[in-house]
Amino acid sequence: MGLCVRRAGIRRLPHVVAQRWVRLILIIGVMALGNQSVYAAPMHTDAEQTAQALAHAAPHANRAAVGLAVAAMDCAIAHGQGSAATRLAVIDYSLPSLRPRLWVFDVPSRTLLFEELVAHGKGSGENYATTFSNDDDSRASSLGLFLTGEVYQGHNGTSLRLLGLEPGTNDHALRREIVIHGADYVDAATGFRQGRIGRSWGCPAVRRQVLGPLIDAIKDGNFVFSYYPDRAWLAHSPFLACAGESAESSMSLRR
Repeated sequence: MGLCVRRAGIRRLPHVVAQRWVRLILIIGVMALGNQSVYAAPMHTDAEQTAQALAHAAPHANRAAVGLAVAAMDCAIAHGQGSAATRLAVIDYSLPSLRPRLWVFDVPSRTLLFEELVAHGKGSGENYATTFSNDDDSRASSLGLFLTGEVYQGHNGTSLRLLGLEPGTNDHALRREIVIHGADYVDAATGFRQGRIGRSWGCPAVRRQVLGPLIDAIKDGNFVFSYYPDRAWLAHSPFLACAGESAESSMSLRR
């Protein structure tokens, strides 16, 4: 299996007591927001402005999810991951499958390219995804930050590989063959009749009609961020730790 991206270690971030308190405050704030359209995650000014602009471009998106996605992307780039990325895909698994919950942004221009339905895994739930896994044979979706890899032809046709960047959360994505692919079961009309769209074996599947241009927009080293207000993941994601660092720096400057 040829890959166009390689696994790169994530430099461990310092974990001092003050940072842990800041991260806890951040996480509690995000959990309290739920799906409300308010974003309050602390970031440096450029990232915060980007998050606000992207949320404005996608008014139906959860601003908290978009903000955390930008924070995670910003952290990854700062630590040597995806430095050439210009596109960010955000999946909000807190929304039902019958609603569009995949947004693809062009970050430099701060514009929305796609707003789409996306399937979750059979092991994650029915209309709502509530369970997530990194385990083989779980048939569940995974959370966290991914880099996109190469396009290939598989048993689901044209597909886009995903490299999971978060150890213990999504780093089995390659061997699980968690990819973006098209599927006939991602269909709104059928979904409303049966109470949910069809489900995958863990892949974020999309409509076949949009698959080609969507893959072309995010292939080869761009970011995908899968969100759900899961306390354990929010507390331990290495890419959300940078938000804590930024918050601590901001607090220091205000003193």
